[in-house]
Amino acid sequence: MRRYLALLGQYFLQYSKVRLAYRVDFLLSVVTMTLATGFGIAVVFLIFRRVPAIAGWNFTQILFLYGFSLLPLSLFNMISLNLYYFSETYIIMGKFDQVLLRPMHSLFQILLEKFRLEAMGDTLLGVVIMVACARQLGLPLGVAEWAFLALATLCGCILYTAVFLMLTCVSFWMEDRVGVIPPVYNMLAFGRYPLDIYGEFIRFFLSWIVPFGFASFYPTAAVLGKEVYRIYAWLLPLVTAAFAGAALLVWNRGVRNYSSTGS
Repeated sequence: MRRYLALLGQYFLQYSKVRLAYRVDFLLSVVTMTLATGFGIAVVFLIFRRVPAIAGWNFTQILFLYGFSLLPLSLFNMISLNLYYFSETYIIMGKFDQVLLRPMHSLFQILLEKFRLEAMGDTLLGVVIMVACARQLGLPLGVAEWAFLALATLCGCILYTAVFLMLTCVSFWMEDRVGVIPPVYNMLAFGRYPLDIYGEFIRFFLSWIVPFGFASFYPTAAVLGKEVYRIYAWLLPLVTAAFAGAALLVWNRGVRNYSSTGS
């Protein structure tokens, strides 16, 4: 573990040096990502210009939920860059052969060879939104609450990674340059709003099939005092461990199924 943590530090340091060498391009990427997030927040404002509350959630509560949802998503966006191009770059072009020759776990290399540093802007924005909303709601966020939110952020990031890693593994059996990730990635937006506003099937789907609700909604609901969802917050580590274990099993199975391009 110590070796992998040291390698993680080296990966992050070296990639940061390369990425920040082109500062204008990096700043433009940060601005672009922040503007995209800003448009999403603007949608919340537009919705509440017409209605005072949705399914028992007022504007400030939903904005708090939106702010928290940025935290696990931004961490996931930082480490998931290679997942989007895995099929074309690593399978079709044969780069995965190089990964398997190195004395490190293949998944470690795929996830941490590149970082989307501009995603850190969303992390900061999410914290700012949460602090501002907590003050307006009179919500006491002490050490225990922030510790829980930090744990929930980590679990949410792992859940996102697990889901998209399993989708990425399809490439081991079916060579597809586009892959199945883009349509599922669009579903992330569902987790930024209360699951109460969706039908029963969608709530079940976003909880137990593609657990985006556990990544953002249930932890936020627990912090906001929605007692009916507190049990889901306690289940968060178990759900995270289950999906992470399943994703690792599928990945290892896919690696065993991999056959080199021969080029």
